[in-house]
Amino acid sequence: MSILSVDPRPLVVAVLLAAAALVSAPPPAATAASCSDAQLVFARGRLEPPGAGQIGTALLSALRSRVPDKNIGLYAVNYAANTDVQRGANDMSGHVQYMADNCPDTRLVLGGYSLGAAVTDVVLAVPTAIFGFSNPLPAGTDEHVAAVALFGNGSQWVGPITNFNPIYNDRTIELCHGADPICNPADPNTWRTNWPEHMAPAYIKAGMVNQAADFVADRLR
Repeated sequence: MSILSVDPRPLVVAVLLAAAALVSAPPPAATAASCSDAQLVFARGRLEPPGAGQIGTALLSALRSRVPDKNIGLYAVNYAANTDVQRGANDMSGHVQYMADNCPDTRLVLGGYSLGAAVTDVVLAVPTAIFGFSNPLPAGTDEHVAAVALFGNGSQWVGPITNFNPIYNDRTIELCHGADPICNPADPNTWRTNWPEHMAPAYIKAGMVNQAADFVADRLR
């Protein structure tokens, strides 16, 4: 059997969730929100405190400055940000579905950094319940997603996330800072040396949040 004939999606899901404890907990219910013109739905990185994290917060600010005529809200994905990728994916997916049903005109921007990028990967690339991810997006939900912004995404080891769901190809930006060992496959012996390149401040200082904001803003105007 040729490599090209094998469906890669189960493999990428396994890669994304390999470090996660495979427990199935019900996702927190999406909270009601007023219907803004657009909303950033962002999953913070591993061990960041609750909220959108440094990159998510910076991205929101950059978007609001670039598209001042639109009301841009924020939903910070509700998960522990330890190894619990599937719970974060269930929460993000549940919130996207809530918004599609209750605020259908709100244009959604999905994003994540580091572990949060893995959360977003699962939501975008996995069409069925698998490995503790129990709340996949229904067909057609993508119509509500204006853009996707991913930072330090570990799926780069097997390819861009759009390889696994090309429908998001023209609205996705994936950014990897320098030799960041999470998203830039390299000699494992260099991980410790290159680890600072994975830190959120490095992405912000390098202008990558602004780069993502430019990309997303073009799709919100």
